[in-house]
Amino acid sequence: MNILIISSSPRHNSNSLRFAKYLQNQLQADASAQVSLVDFSGFDMPNVGTSINKDNLTTFQHALITNWEAADLVIMAIPEYNWLPNAELINAVNHLGGRDFMHLFNNKTFAFAGTSSGRGGRQPALEMTMMVNKVISFGNQFSVVSPRVFEAHEIPKNLDANGDSLGNEVFEKGTKAFLDYSLEVAKRWQIA
Repeated sequence: MNILIISSSPRHNSNSLRFAKYLQNQLQADASAQVSLVDFSGFDMPNVGTSINKDNLTTFQHALITNWEAADLVIMAIPEYNWLPNAELINAVNHLGGRDFMHLFNNKTFAFAGTSSGRGGRQPALEMTMMVNKVISFGNQFSVVSPRVFEAHEIPKNLDANGDSLGNEVFEKGTKAFLDYSLEVAKRWQIA
């Protein structure tokens, strides 16, 4: 199974990136999984209202689109800013939900995890669930959004800068349950 993890925070060495690296490490333990990670710290998409030229993509845009195309499962690690997802991720989904890139929302499973330095993360994951579902529906695509979202709380207390666990068993168990569920949904969707 091909899996893309998107760290959607534009900040360098963000909490979302720590969590994305942790997910990547957990998933790479399975030899059958091909896991890629795209970090939004290099985000360079124009504002909504302008277009991305599919024949002249930047390095960041090419990495995001190429890895997304290959993925069976797309997991988004989303920072929480004032109880909402970050503007860069919303902007990216708006651009990629257009005619030239609509195929990115076909025959995929999407899963969402909100990340927070404190207690939070649920609302941005729910907002992106709604947005991606709308793109799939409006574009008449065939994909599924996993109903299980994850709140990755207190990232600095639970993960180091490399995405290695600092030993919180509750955090580790919750993350494993989220990944197991997301993988099972993706496997069932791919069989169908």
